[in-house]
Amino acid sequence: MDQFAEPKPEIYSVDTKVLKSVCRSCHGGCGTLLHVKDDTLVKVEGDPDSPFNQGRLCPIGNATREMVYHPDRLKYPMRRKGERGSGEWERLSWDDALGEIADKLTAIKNEFGAEAVHLGTGTGRHHIRWVSRFAFAFGSPNWSEPGFAQCFHPRVNACTQTMGDFPVSDFLGPTPAECICFWGHQPLNSGPDGETRFNARDAFKNNPKTIVIDPRETFLAKKADLWLQLRPGTDDALALAMIHVIINEGLEDTDFVTGYTHGFDALAERVTDLTPEWAEEITWAPAGKIREAARMFATIKPALMEWGVALEQTPNCIQTVRAVSLIPSITGNIDVPGGWVFGMHGLGPVPSLIENLSPEQNAKRLGFENFKMLCGEGAALPAAHIPTVLQAMRTGEPYPVKAFLIFGNNTLTTYGDSKTVYESLMKLDFMVNTDIFMTPTAALADIVLPAAFWPEINEVCGLPTIAGNVIAANQQAVRTHECKSDEEIFSALARRLNLDVGTETPEEVYEQQMQAGGSGLSFEDIKQVGFHQMPITYRKYEADGFNTPTGKLELYSTRLEEMGYDPLPSYAEPPESPLSTPELAKDFPLILTTGGRNPFFFNSEGRQVKSCRKGAKQPTCEIHPATAAQFGITDGAWMWIETARGKIRQIAKVTNGINPRVINTEFGWWFPEDPAPDYGVWKSNANVLTSVKPPFDPQMGTYQLRALLCKVSNVVAGELAE
Repeated sequence: MDQFAEPKPEIYSVDTKVLKSVCRSCHGGCGTLLHVKDDTLVKVEGDPDSPFNQGRLCPIGNATREMVYHPDRLKYPMRRKGERGSGEWERLSWDDALGEIADKLTAIKNEFGAEAVHLGTGTGRHHIRWVSRFAFAFGSPNWSEPGFAQCFHPRVNACTQTMGDFPVSDFLGPTPAECICFWGHQPLNSGPDGETRFNARDAFKNNPKTIVIDPRETFLAKKADLWLQLRPGTDDALALAMIHVIINEGLEDTDFVTGYTHGFDALAERVTDLTPEWAEEITWAPAGKIREAARMFATIKPALMEWGVALEQTPNCIQTVRAVSLIPSITGNIDVPGGWVFGMHGLGPVPSLIENLSPEQNAKRLGFENFKMLCGEGAALPAAHIPTVLQAMRTGEPYPVKAFLIFGNNTLTTYGDSKTVYESLMKLDFMVNTDIFMTPTAALADIVLPAAFWPEINEVCGLPTIAGNVIAANQQAVRTHECKSDEEIFSALARRLNLDVGTETPEEVYEQQMQAGGSGLSFEDIKQVGFHQMPITYRKYEADGFNTPTGKLELYSTRLEEMGYDPLPSYAEPPESPLSTPELAKDFPLILTTGGRNPFFFNSEGRQVKSCRKGAKQPTCEIHPATAAQFGITDGAWMWIETARGKIRQIAKVTNGINPRVINTEFGWWFPEDPAPDYGVWKSNANVLTSVKPPFDPQMGTYQLRALLCKVSNVVAGELAE
């Protein structure tokens, strides 16, 4: 029985054909032209017609052919032969692999309940909502993606509670921004949505005033009109002080605040004493610069807030994001040309099938009672709480998780506290990993499935993510080995399990998405034209209000109040810091920040790709010259970085662009050239240093990945021998 029987696409021809597609090497959507001849992808180039990249591609996009035809691609399904992590495999047919997976999942479901099966993924690309869709179709409320509590989705959920929708930067509109604040974000270097680097670069053609808020002197910080170098983990205090300045000096947009917001007086009262001088003691940013930044953003219009993941990786995540989002809100930069704009939603989401869960089953989601904006009523798409899932794997509490199906996630490098993750995975009865390459995580699986890379799949996507202002088609140009798309695998497995829902083909689901959007086009229409740009309308709130209980932008969030949370943004010191844990700081005197992106990789991907590794051969750690001298560390030499949880090594990059009390490590590192099964995952992986222990963000369950305490030392001769 062939679960994947389908005719070959028209593009299989002896003649060269050029297909319009979108690069999904990250979860952006840069337009591409795929040149195909004799069933072979012979060239990948940027599409000059794309509104996002106008023919440009980043180093990762330029490595596409290298990825497609890499000799280390997973080529066919495999079953583990020896002990977990032994590195011994035997080949399976797709039919046998699907049968074994279906039988094992059915047995676990019958004995422990569907909730004992957990699904996970790692990025916001094409398959993410298919992961949750399959979990809900199977009957499990448990699925996770690190970004839902740590990256991007806290911003989505917080803005949804505040504004009723998630705004994006109006880079494609007719009016350029006159002021741009880059807060914890370096889009010119890299980002999860790669097209933003080109949009941001083009925005500079108008010579806007720029503010950069970052602990590191990034490229943008060097070029900025104003750089605020803050202590990692104190963004909430800085944002509240900027709100104080705007309100105290009467710089708010009075018409917008009066007509379209709720709770301004309460917000003003909250920030009464939160002066720039108060914030300076906490953030290390000078009070004068805080005032200057607030005045600049409030008085130069339109102003744009480009924010990054750094805001979402400490346990005051939601209040931090809320505080920052209220700066463009009270200055009237919402749904206006050149500011933040709400999406046109030309493409509907993948149907979640969450209605397949009974209320009782939905309430079994791990974290449901504790983290309502991640797991429950306040979530745009509910997901499980990863630390609680790991606990259930290890201890069986509050109930056992016996199986883990992973799609596109190197869990050992991308989840916090890698040692705890490893201990948890080793307790599983059954683990399936679907990926493009063998990874340290896939090496622990019982069954490994070969995933198709983006030029090998059909899909439809709305861009930017959430907004859907542009609808684009990804077109299958080639198909290597026995690789299958994640969507094909989910549909086939749903059919093998005889599920009541979730058995449609990917193309049928894409058509459902098109019909749910506002374009009036079909999936085939989009494939023919490559992309469709929706006309953007502004100030939609003037006619429709905001999709909130009050119909206004809620500075004072009634939804948060109903859920039992603080309706106004507030400051909280990171739980591990010189102020909150002074005794620990005696042994670990420096502050660790990590997670800044490398332009040659996407998260933990690409380490086996020669062109990418040529650009970044080894992981680097930024350290100030005075700090390096204090600890005997030499530029370009290996150094140790250690926290209370673990110890790694990276190459020292001595720079004046970081505070002497702070170091910055690269994340996502492992070494495919090292022996199986570890592939060097314990050497330089920043998540060996991070924590998944409480306290968590009360709303989202976010744990502390940045602003941790650490110490450093030089690597002496012989220490690296293994």
